[in-house]
Amino acid sequence: MSRKFGLKACVSLGAVFFLPMMVRALPPGFPSASPSSQVQSEAATPAPQRLSTDSEGGLVIPRLSRAPTLEEFLTMQPEGEAALAMAKVTKFVQRDPHDGEPVTQPTEAYLGYDDKNLYVVFVCHDDPAKIRAHETRREGFDGTDDDVAIMLDTFHDRRRAYEFEVNPKGIQWDAVWTEASFADTGGNFDTSFDTVWNSKGKVTSQGYVAWMAIPFRSLRFSSAHDQTWGIILLREIIRDNEKSFWPHISVNREGRLGQAGTAKGLSGISPGRNIQLIPYTLLNSFHSVDDRVAGGTPCPTPLLPDRNCAAFQNRDIGGTFGLDGKLILKDSLVLDVTANPDFSQVESDQPQVTVNQRYEVYFPEKRPFFIENADYFRTPIDLFFTRRIVNPTGGIRLTGKVGPYSLGILSSDDRGPGLTRDPNDRDLFKSRDYFTIARVSRDIFKQSSIGAIFTDWESPATSNVNLDRRSDFNRVGGIDSRLKFSTNWTADLQAVVSSTNFGGFYSFGENYKADVTYTSRHLNHTGTFNDVSPGFTTVPGFVTRPDIREYRDDTAYFFRPKHGPVVSWGPELSGHWTWDHNGLRLDTDYLPSLNVNLKRQTRISIFPYEEFRERLRPSDYPGVLDSSVDFHEHSSGLNVSSSPFAQLTLGGYYFWGDAVNFIPGSVDPFSKPYLARSDLGAGVLTVRPITPLRIDNTYLFSRLRTRETNANVFNNHIIRSQWNLQINRQLSLRAIMQYSATLTQNQPGNELNIFTFLPTTKNFNTDFLITYLVHPGTAVYVGYNSNQQNLDPALALGEFGSVARSNRLINDGRLFFVKVSYLFRF
Repeated sequence: MSRKFGLKACVSLGAVFFLPMMVRALPPGFPSASPSSQVQSEAATPAPQRLSTDSEGGLVIPRLSRAPTLEEFLTMQPEGEAALAMAKVTKFVQRDPHDGEPVTQPTEAYLGYDDKNLYVVFVCHDDPAKIRAHETRREGFDGTDDDVAIMLDTFHDRRRAYEFEVNPKGIQWDAVWTEASFADTGGNFDTSFDTVWNSKGKVTSQGYVAWMAIPFRSLRFSSAHDQTWGIILLREIIRDNEKSFWPHISVNREGRLGQAGTAKGLSGISPGRNIQLIPYTLLNSFHSVDDRVAGGTPCPTPLLPDRNCAAFQNRDIGGTFGLDGKLILKDSLVLDVTANPDFSQVESDQPQVTVNQRYEVYFPEKRPFFIENADYFRTPIDLFFTRRIVNPTGGIRLTGKVGPYSLGILSSDDRGPGLTRDPNDRDLFKSRDYFTIARVSRDIFKQSSIGAIFTDWESPATSNVNLDRRSDFNRVGGIDSRLKFSTNWTADLQAVVSSTNFGGFYSFGENYKADVTYTSRHLNHTGTFNDVSPGFTTVPGFVTRPDIREYRDDTAYFFRPKHGPVVSWGPELSGHWTWDHNGLRLDTDYLPSLNVNLKRQTRISIFPYEEFRERLRPSDYPGVLDSSVDFHEHSSGLNVSSSPFAQLTLGGYYFWGDAVNFIPGSVDPFSKPYLARSDLGAGVLTVRPITPLRIDNTYLFSRLRTRETNANVFNNHIIRSQWNLQINRQLSLRAIMQYSATLTQNQPGNELNIFTFLPTTKNFNTDFLITYLVHPGTAVYVGYNSNQQNLDPALALGEFGSVARSNRLINDGRLFFVKVSYLFRF
């Protein structure tokens, strides 16, 4: 089977204090959300000067005497003194589907500023019956609604930009864009960026109007009196797969910011003194299984006289508090601190297939402190995977840009390892790990850079084996570079070394990586070489496989018809070759495909035949394999997705063929890894029966069967349904229900272990969350989570020290919490 397709409480006196504050006006710097009473009639307004560009083609943004309002544009043209004084931008040009052609629907943007805010108004003509717009939670519409956006490269270095985006209802989405995009560490957008700004939108009889006010204190830029920024304006028409930009951002050139326009006229502005404090208070109660005592304790029930059991831990009510702080230094550096952070409100991970995976499955980070400004630490080799920091007590981070230098420093502790220890061992139970990450890069040439990174993990006592309590450590350091050779060719290079002491054993290793990418309108190509030595280790990072030399190649060609429902189509060929450092061939993979992109966000990918060869060595299965085993696998598949209507998005894939069972049974010939028949599929259905309600449904399925008798090795099912109801702009309700099961012949009390050692597991989780979000940082969350598993009711421990399974579900965990936070800006 292709390795490319594994899916993807505080009621307290503090609330009495916070809640009245949250319903007051937005923080200082925002204009009133109500229509201005100072709007002058057009007849009384002097004729405006509409010269929007200077002699060099830069967009000159004028200073306004007052803030414009949404109402001044609802006739689809500016009315009133402030609106008429704004710079006007037209001539939007398509990037997709027809690069270089004019936008299909008339589009205008108006820009201006005052001492506190940058104002942007989009006037988008269209048939209102065809506009896709939903009342969702903040950042809940990405990829499903029509939208408009502005990108601001405030340091004008053509490397990093803020993006502020709204749908026709005025719902916000913001992110940070970086030109460098690494397949292993995420795309161009850092969507964890959340800041305070204001937006409104309204659908009219002729289209829609979107209004934004972006406070300068929400941006970082130099202290120069006269500012020059890079700027891009965007309109997206979802039904036609259309993205149009001003200026023209061609798909025939790599990146966006190198093609951006220049914004001038901004003078005498500053973020000002900017200190942000977000205190929170939390009240919660919980019930969960406590299995930290090694070997358990004697079972309390006389029915199990010779067994040890885990126990439940409970808290009826309890509270805590914490603080997040942000300090802006010299306009461009940001110092973030967090003390006793809590992430109760963070949404659970999207489901992925984790059964029978040879390597660790990547789950993206969701905790705000660790992913905000994560792009400052991102390199071609993923050396900082923040989910390694499980349960921090506090952390500090400094990020920003000084001249041509970008820097990022983060330090945090992690009490997670100690909390998993036996509470009776006070030394280990109180132990914690320490993480430090430092990175600096320097801009060179037009859009290139060189940099260095250092990561450090220290653990005073990580295992009972480490009896003398000497500190274990892992330190990684190296250099990297991004080189842009031309408008189409880029290269990302990195070389690092590691030094590790763990449990009294020392190792040293190297990792070298090179990505070369060609991007154009018709042809895209990426080649990646990665060399990981046997001794290389990164504890804070995500490198799953040492002792390999690998090369990956992906080439795709797109035909782009001028007319008809087909937006683009073409073949793609992916290849992967892996050897160890002794020259032994490990894996080879050839995957041809045909991709067809249609209007209404419809994509069809056909995978007629994948050939995959995989070699397992005795070192991969010590004590199980006596010699290397070579597996020859094949698969075929189909992937389809579409959004034919504003109320419906659907998709799915199905792959069938061969795959290795990496968790064999105990009976020959199934006691060693063996080749089996494989089925892997998924279905996704999103419906919006009414504008404020969105229902996302996901089903994942994977199965292995023996080749000889077609007997089931395992069946894995994951079913998830998520309901989001947006009552108004601030108040939303969310409910998530997820059922997952791995079904094998190893039923509780009858562990045959013929085909696999996997037990039969069943899990049902429900999660409810009420959110009142005024803006990022000021919010009230009320949540409840309950989990049920097929565990032994007495929590009797099984053969391998974990709680034994049973035939029925018991409630093994529940949590209720109320969390209140408030953003103070000084």
